[in-house]
Amino acid sequence: MEDGGRAHTAIVGWACTTLCLVSCAAAFSQGASLSACTDMMPRHLRVQLHSSNNNYVTVHINMSFYFPGDKVPVTVRSTRDYMGFMLQARKVSNNEIAGTFIFLPPGSKLLTCFEDGDTVTHSDKSLKRNLSFVWKAPDQPIGDIKFFISIVQSYFVYWAKIESAVVAQGGQN
Repeated sequence: MEDGGRAHTAIVGWACTTLCLVSCAAAFSQGASLSACTDMMPRHLRVQLHSSNNNYVTVHINMSFYFPGDKVPVTVRSTRDYMGFMLQARKVSNNEIAGTFIFLPPGSKLLTCFEDGDTVTHSDKSLKRNLSFVWKAPDQPIGDIKFFISIVQSYFVYWAKIESAVVAQGGQN
């Protein structure tokens, strides 16, 4: 009887652990959580942060400056597949999230961190490599910006806040 009780306990323990891991994985398979808005860090269990200097992802902006209200194309290029991401534009002056995304590729969705559509995240865990977005600058001047992306290669491996070059606001004195 004692061996049967241990086996039952082991099976129940395994089942609870499996259900917990599956529910945690499913929770983030449809995008980053709002808790990641500020630091852009995934909230997975036991994730391994890799240096943003040693990544395989680049954020390309084909403009060196923009004006208030402009639409800015943003391309994320990668030499490897990844499952998840979070993309934001931030003011260089104070690191605040700025603007809204108005064009998203398939497998992406808008997230509202501080204002509607100010962040983009993945909407499924399909493998991604090269993605194109369009960001709309606010109508009022906000200064220079940078784009930041966090990439999740797998449930346990990610790179946080990979940054673009500065995109200067045109017409500043």
